[in-house]
Amino acid sequence: MLLNNFSNFTLEAGTDEAGRGCLAGPVTAAAVILPENFTLNLLNDSKKLSEKTRDLLKPLIEQQAVCFSVTHLEPIIIDEINILNASIKAMQECILKLNTTPLYIIVDGNRFKPLENIPHSCIIKGDSLYTSIAAASVLAKTYRDQYMNKIHEEYPMYNWKQNKGYPTKEHREAIQKYGTTKYHRMSFRLLPEQLELDL
Repeated sequence: MLLNNFSNFTLEAGTDEAGRGCLAGPVTAAAVILPENFTLNLLNDSKKLSEKTRDLLKPLIEQQAVCFSVTHLEPIIIDEINILNASIKAMQECILKLNTTPLYIIVDGNRFKPLENIPHSCIIKGDSLYTSIAAASVLAKTYRDQYMNKIHEEYPMYNWKQNKGYPTKEHREAIQKYGTTKYHRMSFRLLPEQLELDL
């Protein structure tokens, strides 16, 4: 059973990201403020849900939320500031984009940077404990998947529609065969050490 609140503030935003471990595509974050006494059957950490369930939950979260926002940070920024900083930056940008300013922020994971004097707490596995973080995890994942499906049309040989940019054997074989694209994260190890990429 997910908990609705961590703090005593009603305007509490939950935030989470998707795509940290991918070789291609953005890191995507979402932030959500939910109403008091919010309940939504099936809601859980997005990683524990099927794609069909996430797609079902997405419009329900959007309709019922006090407010929500989503941010994509592109590979060029990830390569520039590293994936941890990019994940934090994406979550911060989401919170700043909310049309209601939260009084408290709860963050999935163990790292965040203070934002405009709004108190925050980092919660390990927060997306399986609190409704707002779980809702943010569903939005981050579904919006990122949509993005990857879209760029799949541009570069179908990497099969991003299926692997969403994660380091699958198939994805790495495609990188070895076709090289990299503007959507690949050049600061990541795109191929195992035994495979070299001719650049």
